[in-house]
Amino acid sequence: MGEQKTEVKKTKDLDLLNKMKKLPGGLVIIPLVIAVLIATFVPQAFQIGGYVTALFYEGNSAMMGFFLIVCGSTINIKQVGMPLYKGVTLTGLKFMLGVLFGLLVGRICGPDGFLGITPFVMIAAITNSNGSLYISLSSQFGNATDTGAISILSLNDGPFFTLVALGATGLASIPINSLIATLVPILIGFIWGNLDAGFRKACATAQPIVTFFMTISIGAKTDVKTIVTAGAAGIVLGLISAVLAVVFFFLFNLLLPKKERNAMGAAVGTTALNSAMTPAAVAEADPSMAQYTEMATAQCATASIITLFLCPFIVAFFDKMMQKKQKGIYSPEGWAHYKVTGEAAPAEM
Repeated sequence: MGEQKTEVKKTKDLDLLNKMKKLPGGLVIIPLVIAVLIATFVPQAFQIGGYVTALFYEGNSAMMGFFLIVCGSTINIKQVGMPLYKGVTLTGLKFMLGVLFGLLVGRICGPDGFLGITPFVMIAAITNSNGSLYISLSSQFGNATDTGAISILSLNDGPFFTLVALGATGLASIPINSLIATLVPILIGFIWGNLDAGFRKACATAQPIVTFFMTISIGAKTDVKTIVTAGAAGIVLGLISAVLAVVFFFLFNLLLPKKERNAMGAAVGTTALNSAMTPAAVAEADPSMAQYTEMATAQCATASIITLFLCPFIVAFFDKMMQKKQKGIYSPEGWAHYKVTGEAAPAEM
């Protein structure tokens, strides 16, 4: 008997998730736009009850809890020495500068802020940073110690530092229980992730899915009018965050040994894509802030896109400047001096 050839019909793989990842801010912007359009033109779609309403309209808190577990799992306790120092320094600078800016806006302009940018939105946008972009830039302009800093820097991806800042400054009434409730999922992820490498890997795989569906539940409470109104303010917020990259560059290098100085301080001059989820978390802790949630969400989302495009150019500018002047990592003592001399790269850096 001759062999029968069986034809297997190939199904085209649309690869939608990876395509969204490749778009700047795709995992936040695309689900946000989809949800906003549905909420504007077919608002009853999210209100049919059951699992649909629980997931897409009321699921933000549960999704945020899971997201915090994922964030906690990325903190690697084995990252010590210079990676730990850089991570703590960058996180501390982001936090302190964000709080100072928020207080300044609150003191001068009052609780309504300026151009519609409230003090709490300012804090949310500046204290967060785009971890994915930071890692990408560190592979080009830094070394392993800069990449390792993300273990600590990833803590500012969630709302924890924003809640701490708002509570400490009195800009919002944040109960201690809300801070503890935010910290517990992070600790669970941190402990489990350091005890189980498989769990950390699983969390890294799940993060894009969690981000996608959590953003839908946020967008389901917003409409097109709010997005359009927030556009200009979001652009201004993004420009402020990007300009602060210059400040981070100089402050960070002041705190580093001379041979370790590089352009990576400017790489935290971004607004995290996940910062769009922070206003909802703040409103959960302090219901009086709920009136700002829709506008704040749109502003943070817009700001994240602006900084996503501007930050790489700022980092590249400072890197070129340091290379030209042979400063920091490009000095004779620095690990990247070979780039100035034209020699071959060392086997290990």
